[in-house]
Amino acid sequence: MIGARHFEAGGVAWRAKSDGSPVGVADHEIERTLRALVGEARPEDAFLGEEFGARGVGRRRWIVDAIDGTASFVAGEPEWGTLIALDSGDAVAVGVVTAAACGRRWWAARGGGAWSAGLPMSTDLDLAMDPRAPLVGLPMSPVAPRAHLPMDPAAAPTRLAVNTATDLRDSSIGIWPPPARLNPRGRQLAATLAACARTTLPSLDWSSSLTPTAPVRKPSTGSGTCHGALLVATGRLDAFLLLGAGAWDVAALVPIVEEAGGAYSDLADHRSGDARTALFSARGIHQQILDIAARPTPPSA
Repeated sequence: MIGARHFEAGGVAWRAKSDGSPVGVADHEIERTLRALVGEARPEDAFLGEEFGARGVGRRRWIVDAIDGTASFVAGEPEWGTLIALDSGDAVAVGVVTAAACGRRWWAARGGGAWSAGLPMSTDLDLAMDPRAPLVGLPMSPVAPRAHLPMDPAAAPTRLAVNTATDLRDSSIGIWPPPARLNPRGRQLAATLAACARTTLPSLDWSSSLTPTAPVRKPSTGSGTCHGALLVATGRLDAFLLLGAGAWDVAALVPIVEEAGGAYSDLADHRSGDARTALFSARGIHQQILDIAARPTPPSA
């Protein structure tokens, strides 16, 4: 409810962090609320959030991105969400992603499959608010116009399944962030992958370091989702590569993609979730992408 309240109010207050990315009042309020609730309900659990870092040491750890897609949030676009994961020590056991303005939620638990459902709607935000919502980062009512988004809140949950792609040359992939924000090695990798794949979102010259004159929209824009990995889990992309990530950007998506039949690792084929890269894909093309990423970088001219 917190994110929805700020989003509906408009004119979102924000500032640029040291890396240039935006952070707003809602990010801080959501994370503080979640920290307090987890601390009260599960005082023995550790907590990691994007805005305020790590707290505690424990076998169980909550990993939270209060608002993933803050740039979309402050721009009044619906492709933002709250990402919550529970790491059991051996692996991320539970992942929940809620896109309040898209009116949709995705979730998975180990061994239970990956699922999606529309959020119940109400025209009265006060009556629609679930008092437990901050614990799971979920408003019970979407608040942004979304007639163009593919969702039906009355429908039963839908089980997710990735595509069965086996050849990168016939695959659709997503890459983020855009090339102007990547280092030379990242641009080279992105350009190579884009040249190998059938289609790439966003459609750009991935070898160029120039800042485009028009805003670059992330792969999930207009999809009714808030994260490129969800496009893999729902079968609309065959792979999504995130170059420059924190654990909070990745953790909740890992069980969702894997329970939908997909694969996850960083570009070194590790699954710790602590790397700066994250690759979500159909299993049949995962190694193909890793092999391209492992190629030596040619010397500069």
